[in-house]
Amino acid sequence: MKEKLYTIPLNDAVNAKDECPFCFIERKLEQDLLDFVLGSSSSYMESDIREKTDAAGFCREHMKKMFDYGNTLGNSLILKTHYEKLMKEMKEVFRSNQAVHSRKSLFEKIRPASQKDPVSAWCEKKDCSCYICQNLEETFQRYVDTFFFVYEKDEEFRRKIFQGKGFCLHHFGILIDAASRRLNQSQYEEFAKEAFRLMEENLARVHEDITWLIDKFDYRNKDADWKTSKDALQRGMQKLRGGYPADPVYKQK
Repeated sequence: MKEKLYTIPLNDAVNAKDECPFCFIERKLEQDLLDFVLGSSSSYMESDIREKTDAAGFCREHMKKMFDYGNTLGNSLILKTHYEKLMKEMKEVFRSNQAVHSRKSLFEKIRPASQKDPVSAWCEKKDCSCYICQNLEETFQRYVDTFFFVYEKDEEFRRKIFQGKGFCLHHFGILIDAASRRLNQSQYEEFAKEAFRLMEENLARVHEDITWLIDKFDYRNKDADWKTSKDALQRGMQKLRGGYPADPVYKQK
């Protein structure tokens, strides 16, 4: 299948022979978003972008990555207007909450444990709202769709996938769910058979590397070959939860 512009990142990820091509894609997407939000394009100075970041805010993980990325002025400008929108919204939530509580009878039943206080619910909503997460998820899902588009049409792509290192457990679950919706019955059965084999073989491979890494701490093995175990710890962590534990901080170029 001739490579298209939208398939290039996917093929790059597969050709990287990483523990998980979707971790590779996710990392690139996240870095691109950090560059977009805080990099030399100065998108944070654009009113339409600032309106979106003001509304969505950023999760704890991406706040940390934005701080590590650098650009103190850019970060501060983003926070300034986000604070202004947040404080205005917060006053409305507080006012509404006080009105509700003032109408309550002293003899009303205690609120069910499953029902959150409105202010608490608002805080929780803000806590999980993130401009980078939202954009990352939307773009990532398009790559999952692209994966199956290429998978159905390109035999060489299928060969690379099933001769590769599999996926991390996190992205494998996402992929299997997408396969059950995207592929017909016979295609799904073929995909699942090969994907299950791939995962079993590669989890066993990583487990073997971790085991040998541990054995290398035995003084009797100090002169033995490391084999492929030197980076087994970070690969083992990635295989279970995704991501790159050994990655350096991503900074402004």
